[in-house]
Amino acid sequence: MATRRFRVPAALVATAAALTLGATTAASAVAPSSTTVTPAGHSFAAKLNGKATFTAGSTTMTCTVSASVPNGGSTNQIPAAPGNHNAAGPVSAAINPPTFSGCTTSIFGVGVTVTSNATNGQWSISAQYGSPISAGLTMPKGGVVIKTSGLASCTLTASPGGPTSVPGTWTNGSPSKLAIANAPVAATGTGGFLCPTGNQTATFSATYDVTDTTDAAQQITVTS
Repeated sequence: MATRRFRVPAALVATAAALTLGATTAASAVAPSSTTVTPAGHSFAAKLNGKATFTAGSTTMTCTVSASVPNGGSTNQIPAAPGNHNAAGPVSAAINPPTFSGCTTSIFGVGVTVTSNATNGQWSISAQYGSPISAGLTMPKGGVVIKTSGLASCTLTASPGGPTSVPGTWTNGSPSKLAIANAPVAATGTGGFLCPTGNQTATFSATYDVTDTTDAAQQITVTS
């Protein structure tokens, strides 16, 4: 799948807000914690660790390669200080649409291609410090299009009505990871026999390794 962007989403451009328990008065109040993403100003890449799956109805599409990488522009870059810190919410960054390849379907005799785009807006990735650390992709309208061929000729368009936040969790490490597990994504399908048609609630699962491409010796880290 082609194209790119970042906001930890979702992307493939994902907003996710993690809430932590705050001070209470007469009733308990919930307030977002502060978030800092380092190293400030560094570029990063997100590359699939394992498999990415899209499931719509009884059909599952599986891809073995997916990535969002810098292209020399302002995408896939942690904001420079002080923009890499938010005292009361998530930190986000634009990313290039994640590409997808090595894709197959759960239906025998059916081929599949998965294509991403930024035609209708930016992909992004965001992170919110907490326990766990919340993270995700924001996918623009129509940001992923899945087409099958063979026994079933189908088209599935993700996020048809507007931007979609694809929630996940973040783990600091070497490399750090963004994990998305069965996140719901609105979709609409067209086609004939064996195709998921009409409005769908598809699910997306994937784990991405997020690495520093400015300095490979450093790690992308989310703290308070």
